[in-house]
Amino acid sequence: MSTVSGDKQTAVPQFFAGRRWLLPSAVLNELDPDADRAGRRPRRTARDWLVDFSCFAVAVIVGLVGAESVADNPHVPDHLAHLDQLIGAVACGAVWLRRRWPLGLAVATIPVGLVSDTAGGACMIALFTLAVHRPFRYVAWVGGANIALIPVYFWLRPDADLPYLAAVVIIVLLTAVVVACGLVVRSKRQLMLSLRDRARRAETEARLRAEQAQRLAREAIAREMHDVLAHRLTLLSVHAGALEFRPDAPQEEVARAAGVIRESAHEALQDLREIIGVLRAGDQDDTGRPQPTLAALDALVAESREAGMKVALDTRVTDPATVPASVGRTAYRIAQEGLTNARKHAPGAEVTVLVEGAPGEGLTISVHNPAPDGEVTPVPGSGQGLIGLTERATLAGGRLEHGPEADGGFGVRAWLPWG
Repeated sequence: MSTVSGDKQTAVPQFFAGRRWLLPSAVLNELDPDADRAGRRPRRTARDWLVDFSCFAVAVIVGLVGAESVADNPHVPDHLAHLDQLIGAVACGAVWLRRRWPLGLAVATIPVGLVSDTAGGACMIALFTLAVHRPFRYVAWVGGANIALIPVYFWLRPDADLPYLAAVVIIVLLTAVVVACGLVVRSKRQLMLSLRDRARRAETEARLRAEQAQRLAREAIAREMHDVLAHRLTLLSVHAGALEFRPDAPQEEVARAAGVIRESAHEALQDLREIIGVLRAGDQDDTGRPQPTLAALDALVAESREAGMKVALDTRVTDPATVPASVGRTAYRIAQEGLTNARKHAPGAEVTVLVEGAPGEGLTISVHNPAPDGEVTPVPGSGQGLIGLTERATLAGGRLEHGPEADGGFGVRAWLPWG
C-alpha cells in the first residue's frame, strides 16, 4: 500500500492505481485526504452503480415473488394485497437511497416489513447496507427490532405453505445471515484502511530512520575531520605566523618554513580526502591499527570461508598497489557489508565478489548471491548498512546500487573514482 500524499493517485493502493472504479466510493473517500475538502458526498464509482443496480434488481425480484405470494394467500384480502404491492414498489425504489441514508432507510423499513410481503427484499437490502456503513451498535438495535417483529408478522399474516414455527425460524436465520454478510464486508474495508495506515506509518518511520542514519554519518565525518585535520592546520598556522612576524628571517629558515607549510597542506588535503569516506564512528579504529584497504580483501574472503561461507573472489585490477587507500578502504567496506548480508539472508549460497578497474576508469566492485535454498529464518537488523554504504560511495565521488536481481538473488554494485 502506498503512502497518502497530496494527489489522489498516491492515496490509493498500488493495485488499484488506475482502477479506481473497482473500489467503493466510501473506501475512496477514506483513502483520499482531499475528499472532504469540498464538503460534498463522494460520487458513485462504476462499481457502486453496478452494486446498486444489482441490489435494486434483487429487491424487485424478491418483491415480485412476494407480490405473487400475497395475492395467492387466502388470509389476505384483495385490497390489502394491492396496498402491500404498492408499499413494496415504493420500498424497492427507496433502495437507491441506501447509501445516502443507511440508518434512516433501515429504521423506516421496520414498520414497512411488518405490513408488506412485497417489501421483504428491500428490507433485507436496507439491513445489509446498515451493517456495511454503520457501527455495530446501530446494526444491533435495528436488526434486533426486525428479528423481534418476525413472530408478530407471521402471527398477523400466517404463511400459506409453511407452519408458523418453520416460517419464523427460516426468516430469523435469513436475517442473521444478511447482517453477518454486511459485517464481513465492513470488517474487510476496515482492514484495508488499517493496513493503509500501517503502511503509511512504516514508510514514514523508514524515511526518518534513513534521515537519522545520514545525519549521524555526517556528524561522524565532522568529528573525524576535526580530530585529524586540527593538528595539520595548527602546524600550518604556526609556521605561517612565524613568517609573518619575522620577515627578516634567514633565507634557510624561510625556505624550511615554506617546505613545512607545503608539506602540511599536502598532508591535510590527503587526510581530508580519506575522511570523506568515513561515515560511521565504528569505522574508526581507536587502537591505532591501520585501516583495511583493497589488499586486505583476500584476508576478508579467507575469513569468510573459514566461517563456512562459499565465496568466489575474482580480482581484475591492473595495478592494485596504485589504488588510493581511501578508495581501497571503501571497496573493502562494501565487500564486507555484502558478505555480511549474504551470510544473514542467504546462508549456504555461493557469494561472488568481483573487483575490476584501472587508473582513469575507476574501481568497480560487485557482490552477488543467488536466492537461498528453502526458507531462511529472519535475522533482526537495523537495515542501515546499505544506506551507510550508499552515502559512503556518494561522498567518495562514486555511486552504489543494490536490490533484488532477475535470478531471485541479491546484488550490490558500486563504482568508485580512481584517477
